[in-house]
Amino acid sequence: MALLLGVDTGGTYTDAVLLRDEREVIASAKALTTRHDLAIGVGGAVRAVLAQSGVDAGDIALASLSTTLATNALVEGQGGRVALIYIGFKESDLETHGLLDALKGDPHLVLAGGHNHAGGEAVPLDEDRLRAFLSAHGAGVGGFAVASQFATRNPAHELRAMALVAELTGRPVSASHQLSAKLNGPKRAMTAVLNARLIGMIDRLIGRAEDTLREVGISAPLMVVRGDGALISSAQARERPIETILSGPAASIVGAKWLTGAEHALVSDIGGTTTDVALLRDGRPAIDPAGARVGPYRTMVEAVAMRTTGLGGDSEVHFLSEGLQGGVDLGPRRLLPVSLVAMEAPEVVHTALDAQMRSTLPGEHDGRFVRAVAGQTQEGIGPREEVLLERIGDGVHPLGDILRSRIETGALKRLVERGLVQMAGVTPSDASHVLGLAVAWDVTAAQKALALFGRRRTGSGDRLAADPADMARIIIAQLERQTALALLETAFSEEETEFGVDPAVLARHVLMQRGLGGHKGLVRLDTGLAVPVIGLGASAGTYYPAVGARLGCEMILPEHAGVANAIGAVVGRVTMREAGTVTSPSEGKFRVHLTDGPMDFGNADAAVEHLEGVLRAAALAAAEAAGAEDIQINVMRDVRVAGVEGREVFVEADVTVEATGRPRVAV
Repeated sequence: MALLLGVDTGGTYTDAVLLRDEREVIASAKALTTRHDLAIGVGGAVRAVLAQSGVDAGDIALASLSTTLATNALVEGQGGRVALIYIGFKESDLETHGLLDALKGDPHLVLAGGHNHAGGEAVPLDEDRLRAFLSAHGAGVGGFAVASQFATRNPAHELRAMALVAELTGRPVSASHQLSAKLNGPKRAMTAVLNARLIGMIDRLIGRAEDTLREVGISAPLMVVRGDGALISSAQARERPIETILSGPAASIVGAKWLTGAEHALVSDIGGTTTDVALLRDGRPAIDPAGARVGPYRTMVEAVAMRTTGLGGDSEVHFLSEGLQGGVDLGPRRLLPVSLVAMEAPEVVHTALDAQMRSTLPGEHDGRFVRAVAGQTQEGIGPREEVLLERIGDGVHPLGDILRSRIETGALKRLVERGLVQMAGVTPSDASHVLGLAVAWDVTAAQKALALFGRRRTGSGDRLAADPADMARIIIAQLERQTALALLETAFSEEETEFGVDPAVLARHVLMQRGLGGHKGLVRLDTGLAVPVIGLGASAGTYYPAVGARLGCEMILPEHAGVANAIGAVVGRVTMREAGTVTSPSEGKFRVHLTDGPMDFGNADAAVEHLEGVLRAAALAAAEAAGAEDIQINVMRDVRVAGVEGREVFVEADVTVEATGRPRVAV
């Protein structure tokens, strides 16, 4: 019997689950996510699941972690200070391809060098300028990113730059050719910059998580979920943290398959911050062919094709005053629910809410609170932000007590975006507490906050809601509407070539929406989803039955849906992919592009065979390093030829080798 521990760190909760032999869930538990130190939440969830199960920590044979840390850090602009060494490209590329935005003022060097498409040196590497740059900036950054023109065809200049960084600075360095075998230098540079920015953060998380597991008596190896749902070792995740973006959503897809056995379905995972929707096709999650997109950044990381909407249990509720009836809209920003922040500072929250309710007129900041996030770096903030942070201090405050002027609103927004400050306000989670659908937090605080929100006047001059329960029903109904739209958009995006129209436009089209209601006039309209939906997340059972009814589809709500991410974290497989290319720079010459430089052959078959052998060995070594056993190898060849004067001429060949196995468990 093997006991497996899966852990998932979400925006609100950290989940832990124990499985026996990958066949049954024997216990699950949750703890609040501790954003200033995620390992505290990890420890709380692990201790809780061990206590619930009565299992001895020393009997755990494997532990695995899925995390939103990398994704959230990139979306919120967090991470370490880095420097980019950009070899053989134009200065204008930095702005054109979004690299300046990604650097956020961090230093960069555009340097002479690089290779051509055949792997030949285009311009010698300017080592003198590189040495001067490293001397000037080596002490002021946490790591370096290196990207050279056509480095996937010949990485010699990236390798030399890496050696100089190590020699002169000792800082970690992310090289683009080690992160992707594909062309598109600017996109590889973006991936390298983001990887370098995340190294310190992910390294601290994994190190603290491993320390926490040891403290509770777990000596089993720790695995981490990659963005495509596969497992990698903690050491590999530390070296290539960029690969853990979309780790949490990928784990949820793997968990959905394990829980339901479904082969073809939409998977919708509602968390505190986002709703993530993906397609399960033939029992496997679809991979985004263009590379994972996180926030504004498009990377070259292979990850689950996921449509992420800023809609969750902790989404901000906005008042819509337009129209006679008025209404609400949700997201995309996440707030701390008032019912939750009242658990932390009950006297402050209730005193403020009571004072606001005694006022005859609704106030702009009613039901809003603010607090600082401990332990975050304050690099690069301005004097106005510093004043606000000092005013907020360590406590929870009503927002109206903190903002002294309109001009400070922008400074507060910047602090929130940097992850230095959290806002609290009305959310769907508060609405659920008012309606008795949830009872974990302060119900009375939620009732007061929704009463204040409902006092706002619509276009007709009436109150938005007569009482907190009516306000709660309005919010929940809007959550159901927006969830249905997110599912329809994902479905239409999968069939985009058939319609040629923006999926968001199709999902909102009046005919689509009337069809969901079964319109019958002179024209009969009947629309909906033709595949089942698997609803995941702690609140899926609360909200998703109504979503299924709205879309006219089967809504599958599996047992343990609330910890599907944690289940997916530990039932996945180790999968390592290595890819390479053979080109023909001239007739009779076939060039294999390897990570340590190109190699020429006089025969195409020999070149392809050699490349496959190198990739096979690399994939197998990586899988073994990740702790895989019973490894299977799968090889994919794409050989392109052209017809010239009645004969076939070799143009190019791409070879991909995939090594897959189950993670080895401790005995």
